[in-house]
Amino acid sequence: MNITQAIQARTSTRAFTDEPVDPQAIVRALQVAARAPSGGNLQPWRICLLTGERLAEFRALMETRLAGTPHPDGDAAEYRVYPPGLKEPYRTSRFRVGEQMYALLGIEREDKAKRLEWFANNYRFFGAPAAIFCFVDRVMGPPQWSDLGMFLQTFMLLMVEQGLATCAQEAWAAYPRTVGEFCKVPDEWMLFCGMAIGHADPEHPVNRLLTEREPPEVWLNVL
Repeated sequence: MNITQAIQARTSTRAFTDEPVDPQAIVRALQVAARAPSGGNLQPWRICLLTGERLAEFRALMETRLAGTPHPDGDAAEYRVYPPGLKEPYRTSRFRVGEQMYALLGIEREDKAKRLEWFANNYRFFGAPAAIFCFVDRVMGPPQWSDLGMFLQTFMLLMVEQGLATCAQEAWAAYPRTVGEFCKVPDEWMLFCGMAIGHADPEHPVNRLLTEREPPEVWLNVL
């Protein structure tokens, strides 16, 4: 598999099988991903890996948090996943992918309860057998957050190379205190996102979702 093939094969997987994943394979991929570009070589990513019993413990903890409503308020997010008053064409892109996903799931727009119930699967890592949380030191700024993105993209492509699927989840930004306390990280570490890792469930309809990309005419200016 070359890099182009890995990029084209990578998708956000939202349903996993229970087939286990070797934690050491994930650790090795994280080590390779750390070769991602980093301004000033700061390497600002801080990662926690959960598998096996520890992941089961965390899932049990989250079930207590989710009890009573499938979409709780969480711990109060420390950053906005999307800008307020999202303008076009970004607003349409965001809502289009949601409508496409719920259509595959057979959940109507009016069925808010089922939509929220499905959204809660974010906090179960969609059934994946492994997961990571990505943190960054609070002193870091936007350039270092860009470094996080390059690190995570590199890691996700390495997972594709190994025949594994991933889903990067900024939804976890709603639970910084819960995640931070469970992972026992220093207070200066700020939660950026989580990521589900495992084998994609080929039978689940949600995994047929292939998000659209804007043509170059929208975002490319050749001078």
